[in-house]
Amino acid sequence: MTMRLLALLFTAILTVPSTAAAQEPVSSPPEAASPAQGDAQLPVSLSKIREALATTPLLSLRTLDERPTFRIQIQEKQKLEELLATLKFKPVPVPAGGINMAEQNRIMFPWVDNPLRQQFGAFNQSELLTILVENLIGKYLGGKAINAVSKAERANAEAAARDEVRTAIAQYCSAQPREGAGIQICDTSGR
Repeated sequence: MTMRLLALLFTAILTVPSTAAAQEPVSSPPEAASPAQGDAQLPVSLSKIREALATTPLLSLRTLDERPTFRIQIQEKQKLEELLATLKFKPVPVPAGGINMAEQNRIMFPWVDNPLRQQFGAFNQSELLTILVENLIGKYLGGKAINAVSKAERANAEAAARDEVRTAIAQYCSAQPREGAGIQICDTSGR
């Protein structure tokens, strides 16, 4: 509504001088007056008017027809989104068929009446005990067994490497003149 009032006021301001000018009597122009004489007779200078008309106006009339763009920003929503961004939710494993299916099965088939429908219903007590024992053995004894096997393999690999080095030294010394006499490695190799 205020925009309409402003537009109406602006229109009224623009039309009032034109109607006032239309009501003034028109006088005949002076006859063949020189520009210097015309400036002397008028209360204003024509050269100043020409300079003012040559400059571009500050207010363009083209903007009157454009529709204004209004923007609304809701601050509370941003605060709510920032608060929700700080919350940490841990992902919960989803059962087969989804959460709703699992809840429906829990209601339709209670675990008290159907013990095989429980979460670990696929195993009976002796099977669960077997799984427990296997896990304990794997955790506490498995590491020691793996270490023992790896130590034995390392000892075998070291012995094989020593034998290979001795064989290579023996071949080198036998290829030397006088079978490597005077060469330190050949004297200490204990053939």
